[in-house]
Amino acid sequence: MVRIQKILSVILCNTFVVKKLYMRSSRLCSLVLSALCLGGVAANAQTSLRAWNTHPDGYPVTEAMKSFIQEVDAATKGKYKIELFSNAVLGDQGKAVAMLKAGEIDVAEFNSAPLSEAAPELKAFNLPFLFTDSAHMFRYLDGEIGARLAQTLQASGYVVLGWYDGGARSFYCANKPLTTREDLVGQKVRVQQSEVYIEMVKLLGAIPVVVPYKDVLDGFQKGTIDCAEGNMVSYEATGHYKAAKYTLLDSHMISPEALVVSTKLWNRLSADEKAVFQKAGKKSANLMRELWEKRVVSARAAVTKEGAQFSNVQDFSSYIRRMSPLYAKYMADPTTRAALFAIVGKQ
Repeated sequence: MVRIQKILSVILCNTFVVKKLYMRSSRLCSLVLSALCLGGVAANAQTSLRAWNTHPDGYPVTEAMKSFIQEVDAATKGKYKIELFSNAVLGDQGKAVAMLKAGEIDVAEFNSAPLSEAAPELKAFNLPFLFTDSAHMFRYLDGEIGARLAQTLQASGYVVLGWYDGGARSFYCANKPLTTREDLVGQKVRVQQSEVYIEMVKLLGAIPVVVPYKDVLDGFQKGTIDCAEGNMVSYEATGHYKAAKYTLLDSHMISPEALVVSTKLWNRLSADEKAVFQKAGKKSANLMRELWEKRVVSARAAVTKEGAQFSNVQDFSSYIRRMSPLYAKYMADPTTRAALFAIVGKQ
């Protein structure tokens, strides 16, 4: 482009014809060259985008998003430069949701909480003891149900590029070994502010205590909670295993997360660019799942070395029977009924 501009500059500004016919040749050349230069800028323009997630550097989500960014950069020859803001440095998830819809960020990785508000059918995936493992869950998310959810989410401002693994959550306690469901009875269990989590803990005979996640370790130390629940990676990364070394591996919740872009960005992309983003998103989701599985293994090994103890659930029938009121409530809800029928019907 620079070479062409120089050639045209010489032709337009120095030919005898231009000088002879136009008394204001300098002005003409200036206008033409300005147009040429603007065309050159447009052809080589870069678009800067911002991406958000709540996790630290090295976390599977963060590393998968880095891979997504590199794929988009390479496939668009540097047209889209995405800057990643990890560790919630731009604000918490609630703020990030608002920023995405306002166009202040363009790419984000969210858990199922805000996505369920936009697509109520996704709430079916947050019910306890519904899936045996993450692979079981992804059979549905990578298929027809996932496609339907993505369509609903797009109408609310989220374009799903890939389904990430939110991990299998289990209970862990500070004051007593956990070997069966009965060991949870009467225990004060920290939960997030969620109707499903609160009801699940009550149905298991324990006492739900809503505590911000950042205050869980302090809650153990002060005795305001006896137990908490979460996935293996977070259990290790937060240091919760130092205060609560007894874990019952019940995998009561296995829920998804998602890599999304805003519809504001999506609507500006060409068809070819959309294909690039979709391909990169799918690859990043597969990578995240692989990294997650490896991190779970290494996290368990690390905390076991530090004295953490684990018990496996041999029979889930009593757990599932106790969840009957919760299942019935969501089966009666038309927004979640179809997904539940599809999942339970193929167990």
